[in-house]
Amino acid sequence: MPLAIYVLGLMIFSMTTSEFMVAGIMPSLSAEFGVSIAAIGYLISSYAAGMIIGGPLLTIGLLKVPRKKAFLALSFIFLVGQTLGALAPNYELMMAARVLTGIASSACFGVAIAIALTLVRPERSGRAASIVLGGLMVATAVGLPAAMLFDQYWGWRSSFWAVDVLVLVSGLMALILIPKSTKEESASITIRSELAAFRSRHLWAAFATSMLIIGATFAAFSYFTPILTDLAGFDSQTVPLLLGIYGVATVVGNTITGRLADRHMMTILTTGLIVLTAALVLFGLLARSPVMAVAAVIVIGLSGVTMNPAMVTRVSRVSNSGALVSTFHVSVVNFGIVVGSTIGGMTIDHGFGLVSPLWVGAGLALLGLLSLLPYYNKKSAVATASPSAAETGKSCA
Repeated sequence: MPLAIYVLGLMIFSMTTSEFMVAGIMPSLSAEFGVSIAAIGYLISSYAAGMIIGGPLLTIGLLKVPRKKAFLALSFIFLVGQTLGALAPNYELMMAARVLTGIASSACFGVAIAIALTLVRPERSGRAASIVLGGLMVATAVGLPAAMLFDQYWGWRSSFWAVDVLVLVSGLMALILIPKSTKEESASITIRSELAAFRSRHLWAAFATSMLIIGATFAAFSYFTPILTDLAGFDSQTVPLLLGIYGVATVVGNTITGRLADRHMMTILTTGLIVLTAALVLFGLLARSPVMAVAAVIVIGLSGVTMNPAMVTRVSRVSNSGALVSTFHVSVVNFGIVVGSTIGGMTIDHGFGLVSPLWVGAGLALLGLLSLLPYYNKKSAVATASPSAAETGKSCA
């Protein structure tokens, strides 16, 4: 793997840490700005909204810009937004900073994946994607806990400045290590050529699978803390350790799927969704068992978001692997986070109990399995057509 791909992963780690860390420093931000915890929660929602809506729009504006320059420009925009957050004197300015960083982050994800796929041979695209997206997994296991420690010892602003330093270092390394141009890059790239990929129903099926996988995972993950404390009986001091174990599981799973995604893409998606569904169902049935709860958390970590490399590989194979497709895929994934966590929260609010998000996740995972049918139908149709073509060739001979 070229060193530049690891630099792209470091940038994704930095940006994802920024996305997640607000959830870990909510009390400090609430006290600083004099607003409720719910209002701080809107800072997370605004970041996600920026990623879903603003990212693709910004990517369209940068389509004719060489990918390296686009990546560096987006990194600079993110740096400005992160610095604005670190200096924010009030809630309103912090909200603006979160929207800006969300927009830049989404577009940067897309461009980073597009660059990574052009730096390696097609048969290694899955592994390249796993390294870049590995930054997301490591942010869960390392970035979020580190931000919480910075907040405890040096105040919440120090966690923002720490991310600033990481983004700056990543940007300088990218400036040196990413080639000025790649074999896939062309000055003739137009919005029309990028949009042409969206005509494929197989691409939309791939998007649907990605959204449902992430939705199923985050329907459960978003409510791990109350489920583990109120149902499984763990004390609040143990939960961070369990979430750390979950993070380690995602890193391990991502490493494994990254090495297998190129050759076994659909096997990973199919098997992963079956395992994820089973884990969520068993967790839902046995949520009050501490042993079952820990086992389920680990299995969900191994089989949920760790399907990312296979998801990216599938999208790249049914599209032009352009920056717009990659960025839109990032938006789809974030939409899955919103769908899963929102529906899970609604079931709790409507009196179905803390276990209900687990059943929501299981339902979304089952829908994810159904979303794989277009691929298998296509494969079956090709297999059926091949003998006919062979017979035609024989008769002509």
